[in-house]
Amino acid sequence: MTALTDYQVDARGVASITLNRPEKHNAFDDTMIAELIDHLHQAQDDNQVRVLVLKSRGKNFSAGADLAWMRSMADKNYDENIADSQQLSKLMADLNDFSKPTIALVQGAAFGGAVGLAACCDIVLAQENTSFCLSEVKIGLIPAVISPYVIAAIGARQARRYMLTAERFFAEQALQVGLVHQICDDFDAALERLLDALLNNSPAALDACKQLIAEVSAQPLGEPLRNLTIERIAAIRVSEEGQEGLTAFLDKRPARWTQPKNH
Repeated sequence: MTALTDYQVDARGVASITLNRPEKHNAFDDTMIAELIDHLHQAQDDNQVRVLVLKSRGKNFSAGADLAWMRSMADKNYDENIADSQQLSKLMADLNDFSKPTIALVQGAAFGGAVGLAACCDIVLAQENTSFCLSEVKIGLIPAVISPYVIAAIGARQARRYMLTAERFFAEQALQVGLVHQICDDFDAALERLLDALLNNSPAALDACKQLIAEVSAQPLGEPLRNLTIERIAAIRVSEEGQEGLTAFLDKRPARWTQPKNH
């Protein structure tokens, strides 16, 4: 059976996961979800991987759930649907909690669960004509599994509109509500600029920074949160990479993790 996704890692440690089902607009089913989870685990466990890029082949990023797969779910009972939804939930959580920086390149259409994939990534690039749609209520469903990540990205106020209307919105609106970070027609050039920035940063600090963002955003202001931030900066200062970074800065030399300019 032909794989529905591709996984590659380049010499710089940039891993790429590519949705590879263009004839079906990269719609996902249980097989693709399983493959994506496997690739995420592979990238997470590979110490050489420093950045993860999620992209797709063809005209559209992803049309969301595959119709045949959705039809099969309609024929299953509640317990079977629970088990199936757990897999999709695991995919979203694994992508959202991935310890290294993640970048999504979103072209064409991103519908349903594909909006969730974008929302789980740290940075999202889209083309000007890219469209998004949380279309579930049109067919009597709700965007339940992806909702924590979409609401974290765009806020409850915007979610009320786009989840309830199921209207299609484009990259400019997605940029305004926080789902997209940058609109660009040349993915390659924009991606390289981001990779240059990320690969010149401390891998351990990036991991710690992602954890910090997740924990700070989930807690109210107060003494426990202040104590957490105090402990985190103290820990990173005395860490191996913290010491290397500070020493390199004071010595006016590149830190050991920086990339050569002629990569």
